Amino acid sequence: VQLQASGGGLVQAGGSPRLPCAASGSIRGINNMGWYRQAPGKQREWVAAITSGGRTNYADSVKGRFTIPGDNAKKTVYLQMNSLQPEDTAVYYCNADITNWGRNTYWGQGTQVTVSS
Repeated sequence: VQLQASGGGLVQAGGSPRLPCAASGSIRGINNMGWYRQAPGKQREWVAAITSGGRTNYADSVKGRFTIPGDNAKKTVYLQMNSLQPEDTAVYYCNADITNWGRNTYWGQGTQVTVSS
């Protein structure tokens, strides 16, 4: 199983980039997918998640600004980021709780988002 995240880069404050994360490989079912981020000098923190049924949850720091739409057919989840602030600068990682021969958690490689003021 591989998770491929993309869409990062340098963004101006107030921008609205979208990060896709696509799952591929031997997948019987995706239970939930989510996004984490790690800012320089800080621990990785949870950002948002979506269940297979479409239920979403968000960290307080991004609630109202970020959304996490998913496309089950494409096995892809997105992180739609709006009203970006410099403190959103981080490496963004997607992860997925996937059932194949068992139930396992997988991580993408991370994509850097840098917000300039």
